Order: sequence, then structure tokens, then C-alpha cells
Amino acid sequence: MDLCKPIENKRKEVMEGFFSKKETSSKTRPGGKMYTCHGCGLHKTCKSPFMKPYGNFKKKILNIGEAPGEVEDNTGKPWQGRAGKLLQLTYKGLGIDLFDDCLNINAVSCRPSDKEGRNRSPSNFEVENCRKRVLHTIEEYKPRVIILLGNPALSSLIGHRWKRDLGGINKWRGWNIPDQDFNAWVCPTFHPSYIQRVLENLDDTSVEYVLWKRDLGRAFQRTGIHIQHYVEPEIEIIEDLSILKKIDSDTIAFDYETTGLKPHMKGHRVVCASVADTENHAYAFIMPNSRKEKQPFIDLLRNPEIRKVAQNMKYEDTWTDVRLNTEVVNWWWDTMLATHIMDNRPGITSLKFQVFVQFGIPDYESEVSQYLSAGDSKDGNSINNIFKLLTKPKGAYYLLKYCGLDSVYELRLANLQHSDILPF
Repeated sequence: MDLCKPIENKRKEVMEGFFSKKETSSKTRPGGKMYTCHGCGLHKTCKSPFMKPYGNFKKKILNIGEAPGEVEDNTGKPWQGRAGKLLQLTYKGLGIDLFDDCLNINAVSCRPSDKEGRNRSPSNFEVENCRKRVLHTIEEYKPRVIILLGNPALSSLIGHRWKRDLGGINKWRGWNIPDQDFNAWVCPTFHPSYIQRVLENLDDTSVEYVLWKRDLGRAFQRTGIHIQHYVEPEIEIIEDLSILKKIDSDTIAFDYETTGLKPHMKGHRVVCASVADTENHAYAFIMPNSRKEKQPFIDLLRNPEIRKVAQNMKYEDTWTDVRLNTEVVNWWWDTMLATHIMDNRPGITSLKFQVFVQFGIPDYESEVSQYLSAGDSKDGNSINNIFKLLTKPKGAYYLLKYCGLDSVYELRLANLQHSDILPF
């Protein structure tokens, strides 16, 4: 194939269900108008509008950059400027040909420029308008590895699916995400223009350059590793807790949904709980009022033969002590603490973030998250809106399912972390 020409649309088939309608639909911007390919107007001011995917794609690696610069816009090809030359050289040193082994696109397909005609980073609005082109490229070519180079690429592919604070590339770089939506490894890292500036001011022993090469090397290794597809966990909703007596696992994870953050204040209570006995199954239940009805759960927590897992065990331990008037025996693993020990970057220790980067599941909390935040953000003792959720149609079901998924993912994460920290 002639590398001077962009790849033609040689894969016409579309895998049914590859993306959900929600994922591929453009968002509506203020005023009710849709984000569209022409909506940002960049095509009117550049020489090579709507730049097509470029490369032979032999190793099924898709690179998503920021946007074409002046050199790229003039030539109609990606990665032709100084940052592109650095990327070509770095890939070659790692055994990858940027144009023969990869397919190359950008978060924004038309060159953004300022009033003086200089290169600039694309705006969030421009990224939103161009997202459909990115998603369609993934759907058409079905890459094994997707490398996100810089913040616009991160925002393009993850920003609309991650419902919390996205943060910047420093938070996401280095993770090799087994993305269940795209059936591909999604690997964010620095943009080469940033590394170029680092090298100009420092040298090739700088931390950022070393991390960048390591990120890329590990991403390339994923081309030969298949994505693990996780089955939908079974969340078994129960009323009679006596079934918990039949659990024969040596390790469980459990999780609470409560009325707030602090159990000592009047009016607070544990609304529901879940117990994961395997990585794909959990029991979930509304917490009974009577001690007698709670007793099978209390006995489980006190069983010294069963190891206990939680995300931030101090939370579950305190609520158990104060509101259930008992203790948890044989704590074994705290997934939040283990995450911090393994990687102390800020913003990565939440269970939701770890579920995404480790298991490729970006969102399982949309139905309930708005009800679990504090009623008064300035008052740590305030009661949240969890009871309001219970008045909604299927509100209890969504709450219990969410709680059950939390405990399943805690157990799954604990086993993964344990194998990484103690691989014997």
C-alpha cells in the first residue's frame, strides 16, 4: 500500500452492537443543537479538512493525537512536524513503524489555528464535534490497541463515558485499559509535543521521557494479549438473610450504602448491604430493622475463618461498629489502600476509577450516584437523598444492584491486587 495515500474504507462491515446508541450519538449542546462534524467550522480555515486515517495498520495499533498542525495541514499527512518526527523515532526504537504498523488519526481532524495563523490546541467544543469521526474509525477498523496521545485524545475517547472528574493525562497515563466497549486496550500517555518540550529543557533521562517510553512499550506488548471479557455479575437480591449461612468461600467482600458519611450522628443508618462470595456473584439486601433478622449477616462478619475485603475498610468497619453494634473479624484487604501503595498519584484510588482502568467498565453508577451525595456539601454530617431514590420506580432495585456490583468489583480488584503485590 502506498503510504502517501490515506487508507481507503476497506472494512465495510459493521459489528452489530459494537457501540450502544448512547455511546455513538452526538451530545446535544446548549440550545438543543447537535454536535456535528461541520459544527465547529474548522474545515473552513484549513488546507486539508477532514483528514482521513493514515497508515497500513499491520499491527492493529490506532494512534489518536491532538489535531493536525501547520505542517500536517500542508502535506495532508499526520505526524510530519517536529513532534511527529520524535514519535516516529521513538516508535522505531521500540520496534514499531508509525505508518506501517499503525493507523493514525486525531481527536480533531481539521487544523485549529489562532488569529495569527499559529497552531493551537483544539477546544473541548471542537473535540465534541469531531468525536463521531473517532468512534466510527474505531468501529470500522477494530484496533487491538488504542494509544491516546495527550489530553484532547483522552477527552475524545473517555470524556463522554467517564461521568466523574476526568482530570488530565497525568492521572490516566500508564494504564492499559481492557476497554469492554471497544474490545481494545486503551492506553493513554503524553503527547509527543510535550515530550519534545521536556527534552529541549532537560534531557533523555528526564522522568517524563522515561515514563513515556515505558508507557508506549507496555502498550505495544498488548497487541498480542486478548481482552478478557467479563460476564455480567449476578446480583441476587434477598430478604431472608439466612442464606448467608451457606456461603462457603474463604474470602468475601462487603459493601454498605448509607445515609451519609458519618454514622455517629442521629438519624443515620445503613440502608442496604451486599456480600460478594465470588468475583461474579453477590447477595444484596435492604438492612433489616431487627437484630434477629440481621444476625446471619453479623455472624458472617464475625466468622474468623472468612477473610473480609472492602474499599476503604475504615468506612465499613466504623459503620459496622456504630450501627450494627458488632465487629468485623479477620479483615484481609483494603482495595483503596492497596491502590495507593501500588501507585500514589492523586485521583486514582476510587473504586470506580479502578474498575474502569483494570476491568474496562466505565460506568455502573449513573442511576444512583446523584442520590448518594451529601444533602449539604458543606456539612459532613448531613443526610443524603438515598431515601428519595427508594421512592422512585425500581429505585430499590437500582440501589441494590449498584451495591452488589460494588462488592463484586471490590473482590475482583482485591484478588488482582493481591496477585500483583504478592505473586506467590
